[in-house]
Amino acid sequence: MIDVSMLEAATQFLTPLLLNYTVNGEEGMRKGNRCDYAAPNGVYPCQGDDRWCAISVITEEDWSSFCKAMGSAPWTKKPKFSSLSLRKENEDELDQLVSEWTVSFTAEEVMDILQRHGVAAGVVKNPRDLVQDPQLIARNTFWELAHTELGNYLHLGELFRLPLTPAAGERAAPCLGEHTDCVCHELLNMPEEEFTELLLDGVFE
Repeated sequence: MIDVSMLEAATQFLTPLLLNYTVNGEEGMRKGNRCDYAAPNGVYPCQGDDRWCAISVITEEDWSSFCKAMGSAPWTKKPKFSSLSLRKENEDELDQLVSEWTVSFTAEEVMDILQRHGVAAGVVKNPRDLVQDPQLIARNTFWELAHTELGNYLHLGELFRLPLTPAAGERAAPCLGEHTDCVCHELLNMPEEEFTELLLDGVFE
């Protein structure tokens, strides 16, 4: 078991905001998917019902590759998009133009086109996409286990790989009170009389 404190692990991500407030007195505000050092940066609509692709363009090299991937559309050559600072200033318009391009393709097509040009892009996947993902299947991410009430049911397995002690699913998540009898009798060696008394008193409810 790996025991990690959520507070200490997550606080590091707040460091820039804490320093900015300490040094400059500026309070951090919500930015959604936007990023100070990337544009475009967000999730963009694609063909289909509620289908999206995440795209992140950070460096000028990324921007050049991104423009080529889109076929060097005329708007990409406008001065207002010629640098990161200018793209940030015109980010609303930029996002709209990118969306007009992505919506012509499926999310998978957008990801494939951009990745082939070296641009960071990934399909925003729903649960059905995830259980059908070839990479996750190859890594044995989901375990099919027999559940008492649901029958065969997919469970999230271990996300890390330990070659010498590989993880395996032994049983599905239990129903409430499913193992009370087993715990009391087999693990605690509780006498039957005591178990019955506690049961009748509603202790196990």
